[in-house]
Amino acid sequence: MNGADILCNTLLENDIDVCFANPGTSEMHFVAALDRQPKMRCVLGLFEGVVTGAADGYARMADKPAATLLHLGPGLANGIANLHNARRAGSPIVNIVGDHATYHLQYDAPLTSDIDSLARPVSHWLGRATSADTVDRQTREAIAAARQMPGQIATLILHADAAWSPVEDISSGPVPPAILRTADAERVREVSSALKSGRKTTIIATGLALRERQLDTLDRIAAATGARLMAQQANGRMQRGAGRPSVDRVPYVIQQALDAFADTEQVILIGARAPVGFFAYPGKPSQMLPQSCSVIELVAPGEDMIAAIDALGQEVGISHLQARLGERTRPDMPGGKLTPEAIAIALAHHMPANAIVCDESVSSGRDFFRSTHGAEPHDFLQLTGGAIGLGLPLATGASIACPDRKVITLQADGSGMYTVQALWTQAREALDVVTIIFANRRYQILHKELENVGAGQPGENARRMLDLDNPELNWVALASGMGVEAARAETAEGFADLLAAACKRKGPFLIEAVI
Repeated sequence: MNGADILCNTLLENDIDVCFANPGTSEMHFVAALDRQPKMRCVLGLFEGVVTGAADGYARMADKPAATLLHLGPGLANGIANLHNARRAGSPIVNIVGDHATYHLQYDAPLTSDIDSLARPVSHWLGRATSADTVDRQTREAIAAARQMPGQIATLILHADAAWSPVEDISSGPVPPAILRTADAERVREVSSALKSGRKTTIIATGLALRERQLDTLDRIAAATGARLMAQQANGRMQRGAGRPSVDRVPYVIQQALDAFADTEQVILIGARAPVGFFAYPGKPSQMLPQSCSVIELVAPGEDMIAAIDALGQEVGISHLQARLGERTRPDMPGGKLTPEAIAIALAHHMPANAIVCDESVSSGRDFFRSTHGAEPHDFLQLTGGAIGLGLPLATGASIACPDRKVITLQADGSGMYTVQALWTQAREALDVVTIIFANRRYQILHKELENVGAGQPGENARRMLDLDNPELNWVALASGMGVEAARAETAEGFADLLAAACKRKGPFLIEAVI
């Protein structure tokens, strides 16, 4: 046994049986240890942003961490953007980063870097295994940290000599599960009293509060008190569709958000943050709530959110109420020119039950909810931290976590190019993913943002930085080169036909939707 074997054994002993990887020389002994463990599923990503984004998608759907394997500081740096998104989503990840042998660091070899400084902004826990006999303890600490609710990033730096050095075959037993504190009873009563006060109230929820059972309870609480129930703007996972309460998100667009909360007198936060603008804009406020609006949090970090929601329901008195569940609806299918709305309506018609929708459509899919409240029940995963390049890897990880469910990716063309390599992983792993590329040949959101910040209309230089033409991206050819079958749709009818066929077949398929 060596340190790498101990690391692998400790992960498996704690039900971490998937490793998303892009290894290098420093990690070869861990690669060999993984090779000796058939129970560990090893998934190669051809770019580290695919690795970390897939680990995020896996964690959101499996409700447990996967491991990553990254090569030294530069490999970690390539994966930081999607670790940032995972951190914002509350996704648990055990992030393993190789480093040089301890005695080799003094020579400042070309790949030597300050891994700690790179890892710290996206890690809740950071540790180093500097010798083989510290690997088990450090791995256990990383696992315990990752499992802290709502989910954390734990980065373990593994030195090459810690991996290859011999060590006794020890087992400390599984890491004890995280213990949640009971929500403060007085705070539950305070929230109940506020809800019954008659003031215009909005409940904003995220995290586990957006799972089906908790949504039912919150909808009944809202019905009993006259409150409005919303999800925060960006959420790691939300269960929605027919048979579940119809809940909208806080709007992204500043003026829409200001209008939505214009007459709100109090906000109840359930794991969520008070809404603020994604960016600052000249002459517009950063906070979306009126200055006179009071804000009350139901749960503090580390408290049991599910138990708190149940306790609030009992305090409010909802036993006589039924949740207001959405009905199965299919808006009329449009024809002619393909538009984002036509794509959403086609999904409302053809999305299979229990699908997983991974959304990085950015501006093009912003109205997806409006047409799909009555779609088949599904899980909705979205970009949480604003660092684009998540959609394709997110779907990859979600499909590995849930191999029996259809995954549908709503992907903007510009951000899709950040991590297009994920298509190769989907082909290699034979994942059941339908990717819809919103091909508008531009960073559409940035065209609008140029206007929003008061910088005027784009000239030639601006267009060359914001448009994806000359040459245009050919997503059918790109997908084919990655081993994924693909087709192009330019009309609403053509897109609906392709989507219907793709949802009935297994395996990866890409639709380039020209809008």
